[in-house]
Amino acid sequence: MSLASAEACATAHCEPDCCGLELNSRLPVGGQHSFELDLEMRHAGPRRVRLHVEWSGDPHLPAVWVAGGISAHRHVCANQIDAQPGWWQELIDAHPALDPQRHCLIACDWLGAEGDIDAPISSEDQAAAIAQALDLLGVRRLHAFVGASYGGMVGQAFAARCPQRLERLICLSAGPRPHPFAAAFRALQRQVVALGQLQCADQLGLSLARQFAMLSYRSPAEFAQRFDAPTELSNGRARSASEAYLASCGSRYAERWSATAFLRLSESVDLHAIDAAQIRVPTHLLAVSGDWLAPPEDLQAFATAIAAPAQFECIDSLYGHDAFLKETDRVGALIARALSALHANEVH
Repeated sequence: MSLASAEACATAHCEPDCCGLELNSRLPVGGQHSFELDLEMRHAGPRRVRLHVEWSGDPHLPAVWVAGGISAHRHVCANQIDAQPGWWQELIDAHPALDPQRHCLIACDWLGAEGDIDAPISSEDQAAAIAQALDLLGVRRLHAFVGASYGGMVGQAFAARCPQRLERLICLSAGPRPHPFAAAFRALQRQVVALGQLQCADQLGLSLARQFAMLSYRSPAEFAQRFDAPTELSNGRARSASEAYLASCGSRYAERWSATAFLRLSESVDLHAIDAAQIRVPTHLLAVSGDWLAPPEDLQAFATAIAAPAQFECIDSLYGHDAFLKETDRVGALIARALSALHANEVH
C-alpha cells in the first residue's frame, strides 16, 4: 500500500472538505501504516514524530477511532493482518457494538509509547497526530471516537479540536482533568520509576510502578474477593495473598515498556485539561462507582457543562477503573446505545 501521494498533500487542520465519511478507496480490509508527521507539540515545540496506525474492517464502513489507556496500542482486535487477540478482544467478541463487520475500527500506538519522545506530551498532541493520520488515510469524518481512560482524554481533545470531523464522542472513565488524588498517586509512581533509573534498575522501577497502578485500576472489593487469605511467612518474610499477582503484572509490563515511555505518558494524563464548553459534539459519558481515578461526580458535572447534547451513565463494578476492559456486556451495550443515539438531547 502506498500513501505517498496522500502524504504529499495532507494538511494538519481539521476542516473536512465534505460532509459525512469517505475513506481512501485503495485501503485493504484491515491494515497497518506508519506515518511520519510534522507536529507542533504543545509543550515541546515542532517535532518530527511517528504514528503507527492499524484498522480492522472494510474501509467503506463507518469509521470509529478506538483508544484505550496509556498501555493500549493499535491492535484492538484480531484481523486479517494480525490474528492475535487485541487489547479489547473480549468486548468485541462478546458484543456487536464494535463489530468490524459493521464499522471500520481505527487505532494507534500512542505518541511516545516507543520511548522515542523524551519531552512533555499532551492529549492535544495525540489528537493533532490522529487528525493528520486521518487526513493521510482519507478519512474525512469519524462516525465516533470511542475512548477509555487516557483514550477518553484524547477523545475529548479531538472533539474540542475537530468538531466538524466527529459525529459523536463516547468517553469511558475519563474526566476533563485528572482528580488531584489520582494525580498525586501517579506522581509517586513516576518517582518510583525515576528512583529505579538512578539505581540502574529501570525494570524494577517500572514493575513496582505498574503494581501500584494495578491497585488504582481495580477495587478493594475485588481484592477482598480474590485474595481473602491470611498473610503467610515465606523465608522469614510476610507475603500477602496478592503479591504474586501484582509481581506478575509488574514483570510483564516491564518487559514491554521503557521508563521514558511510562514517565512521559503518565505525565500526559496529569497534563490533561479540557474546557467542557469546547466540546460541541454529542457526547456519552460512562463512569464507574468506586473509580477514584475518574470519580463519577466529576464526570457527571462534566456532562452538564458540555456545549452539546450529553448523556451520563454510571455503573457499579467490582473492577473499578478497569470496568471498560472487564464488563464486556454492560460496556458493549452502552457503546451500542451511544452509537445509535443520533438525537440525544439531555443529560441523564
